[in-house]
Amino acid sequence: MIQATTTPRPAMSASRVCALLLATSLLSGCATQPSWPKPPTGHAQAPHPESPFTEIENRIATDHGTDRSGFDLLERNDRALRWRLSLSASARHSIDLQYYVWFGDQVGRLIMYRVLDAADRGVKVRILFDDLNTMLHDMTHVELRDSLLARIDRHPNIEIRVFNAWQERSLFGRMFGVATDFERLNRRMHNKQMIVDNRAAIIGGRNLGDEYFGLNPAFNFHDLDVLGVGPVARQASQVFDRYWNSDWVRRIPKGEAGDQPSPDDELGAMARAELLRHPSLQALNAAGTDWRTPLAGLSATLSAGASQVHTDSPSRAPDVRNHTPEAFRALMRSARREVLITNAYIIPDSHFMDDLRELGQRGVGVRILTNSLASHDVPAVNSHYQTWREPILATGARLHELRADAAVQGEIVDLPPLRAGFVGLHTKAMVIDRERAFIGSMNLDPRSEILNSEMGVIIDSAPLAEKLARRMERDMGPANSWEVTRDTEGLLRWRSEAGELTRQPARSLWQRIENLVFRFFPANLY
Repeated sequence: MIQATTTPRPAMSASRVCALLLATSLLSGCATQPSWPKPPTGHAQAPHPESPFTEIENRIATDHGTDRSGFDLLERNDRALRWRLSLSASARHSIDLQYYVWFGDQVGRLIMYRVLDAADRGVKVRILFDDLNTMLHDMTHVELRDSLLARIDRHPNIEIRVFNAWQERSLFGRMFGVATDFERLNRRMHNKQMIVDNRAAIIGGRNLGDEYFGLNPAFNFHDLDVLGVGPVARQASQVFDRYWNSDWVRRIPKGEAGDQPSPDDELGAMARAELLRHPSLQALNAAGTDWRTPLAGLSATLSAGASQVHTDSPSRAPDVRNHTPEAFRALMRSARREVLITNAYIIPDSHFMDDLRELGQRGVGVRILTNSLASHDVPAVNSHYQTWREPILATGARLHELRADAAVQGEIVDLPPLRAGFVGLHTKAMVIDRERAFIGSMNLDPRSEILNSEMGVIIDSAPLAEKLARRMERDMGPANSWEVTRDTEGLLRWRSEAGELTRQPARSLWQRIENLVFRFFPANLY
């Protein structure tokens, strides 16, 4: 989690992880729970009247009703990072963070510094992340990582828990665990949220790492979160508590009692100063800004609306089905005029295709944006998606694929002066009739449908839905995406401002080779 990295992560790391899991899955055995004790039950603090978000929430309740929250789209990567820093600095009582991935890179360490600052002020912090990622993104520093996390966990105001924990913490022990307990370890927590003072929450698609905030030189994601103030925070807290207290969660191991930070520790003053010399963080003024200041103008940016936060059960019982896909499809089927979908990873199932056909028969206009092979960070997904292009078009839906050189890369994705090698799509969103919106963590693929847990928020707010719809239409435009069509002979064509292609765009021959090879791997692996 918080082991510093000095080189950009390659775009194909997820594919290599998938190959590792596939190779070991043939040896899978019985699913078992971690052997060390389940931690005590805990719950989110009640919203305190002396929170900087109280006045904002009261204003929303007075103007729009007590069941309404205020929402602001966090599309720009710089704004998404700024608001996480602002919420951390503004917290008075509690911070709850639930994430699938928390890298130890520039963004991961910067946010951890701010969380530690809040804990030093007396703010109670709960951190819950998926334990898969304490190993797979830096396999050479497993023990180092656990040691550092244990030190953070010993802070009197911080508690760290992990979902679906490794029983053996060493690298060899974890690899053996994958080989012998694959059924359990294949269930991962993909949820992503941050809740402050039980009054403000950020929910969406971003993990905590450089590429989700425009700081990875190799590639950066075009992603989306939503900031909400009001009852939506309590709905998000219910999700957090459900996982925090589940049988699938354990506390991070304590480590050695004498394990103390060194003078040049990566969470110390020297490391912090070095981090803040990063050119993009200097341009963001990450060191000098009073991050509480943005709250003063927040009310003016909020769109009021009712919300429902959905999640899946943490359980992996045979009779438990994931709920979030069902909520998503019910919202999709409710459309009367228009459906706009932006989703990074699409491998449809029969239910989704049936819904597309039914919407087309009713005359509902459907437009979908996903990754092209060229913009993909995981070509393995494209290997299985590509066979669905023609069936999707046959339903009457329009299909768009992000360009790796999309115009939005320079406008809202990369943090200047950095310019990444390419831009990829990581957004998971939908707008229905420009009245309701879904924003969350759920991809439209078998892993999200069946294996992982997901979460998302459905927001009933015409102003917010209209804002999101306009941004989705911009992304579907020829400066940012290829529209996939069929010519008079039924052959696929890709059209954008860059011209017309007769085969899918790719960044390299190697990417095309990967795309071919991964067709022979199971679609539900990725």
